[in-house]
Amino acid sequence: MLLRTAPDLVQLVTEQGGVVRVERLRLQGIGRRAIDGALRDGRLVRVKRGWVATRDADPVLVAAARAGVVVTCLSQAARLKLWVHEEPEVFHVATDPNGAGGKTERAHIHWSKPLVPRHPDALEDPIENVLAVVAECEPYERALATWDSALNKGLVTLAALAGYPWRPQARRLLAAATPFADAGLETYLRPRLHWLRLSIVIQTWIAGHRVDALIGERLVLQIDGAHHVGPQRSEDIRHDAELRLMGYHVIRISYQQMMFEWASVQDLIMRSVAQELHLAK
Repeated sequence: MLLRTAPDLVQLVTEQGGVVRVERLRLQGIGRRAIDGALRDGRLVRVKRGWVATRDADPVLVAAARAGVVVTCLSQAARLKLWVHEEPEVFHVATDPNGAGGKTERAHIHWSKPLVPRHPDALEDPIENVLAVVAECEPYERALATWDSALNKGLVTLAALAGYPWRPQARRLLAAATPFADAGLETYLRPRLHWLRLSIVIQTWIAGHRVDALIGERLVLQIDGAHHVGPQRSEDIRHDAELRLMGYHVIRISYQQMMFEWASVQDLIMRSVAQELHLAK
């Protein structure tokens, strides 16, 4: 058997995420002597029986391996840079409902059966499992925003998701999800305004810039995040003026209004629709 040297072994572990099962290394031709040598000289550290890691390994993955769980739900969604309403105060992890894992403190443990089987080496849930757990864990609007974000980033497609046996709440999300909303907040508009029975186009281009939502033919809704300051703010003002010259009516709101003062925003939209500002004249 060809044995790798310790430096080669450390590189191999790094390439495989920094935290691996010893059995996985053995299957790749790594002998016990090489592993023990890397542990003795401090190039690798023992996470627990059967698991090793590099010295600079991701502490989240080290903790997951030590506890016998996988990172999932909002915690994994945040690690994937998906939109989440807010990062959880405790880690969301999952374990085999019939297994011996899940021995961890200060974590939200999901015991449900995974949609996609988890490999024994896995420390992070596949995206399909992440979405399935989010569907059960989060309120509808928040879960839909995370689903939309996964589609927008190309981590999944609607066609691929359609092939899985989802639970009822996830099936509802799948029916409503779209890859065209990229900021989370735009996702909230669809369920909140569907009762108007008007065309609502998310993230469309008008006058060379994207607008967050076009309601009907001429009513534009823009949602300002924290980055809408300085030069960006000046450009927003210029674009709003151009839209008005083209016959559009613009309602610009803040994150605070969208999330915590929706009743007032909805009132503005309703009154604009009542005045037929959403129609081309």
